[in-house]
Amino acid sequence: MALYEALYGRRCRSPIGWFEVGEAGLIGPNLVHQAMEKVKVIQKRLKLAQSRQKSYTDIRIKELEFEVDDWFYLKVSPMKGVMTFGKKEKLSSRYIGPYRISKRVGNVAYDLELPQELATVHPEATWEAEEDMKKRYPHHFETGEIPVQ
Repeated sequence: MALYEALYGRRCRSPIGWFEVGEAGLIGPNLVHQAMEKVKVIQKRLKLAQSRQKSYTDIRIKELEFEVDDWFYLKVSPMKGVMTFGKKEKLSSRYIGPYRISKRVGNVAYDLELPQELATVHPEATWEAEEDMKKRYPHHFETGEIPVQ
């Protein structure tokens, strides 16, 4: 007697024993055709759901615009293994500031009034993707501590 049979009181059923002898014709042109039809239906429904979500998001989205003399916080991206403001990783500050906008330079560019501690940072700030900025200006993303006011 096998261990499985002794433990459960019946023989072990393997995937080989699940099918009857006459059931071997599972794969054929009909099955492939049905699978392709199901894939088309799923793709159509996904596209419909994505378009619904996009239209909902497009209605609710608002562009960020600031005026001169507005106050705001600068976002500081936490880097793994880097101590910022005396704290490491998750506990490090996400934002520093507040700082004042002194002048609007373009649609998405502003001149900032930064304190002396941040003199190495360029006073003009824009809304651009961080990864693009890191590729173009890697020297601005060198690790270092920025003191908090």
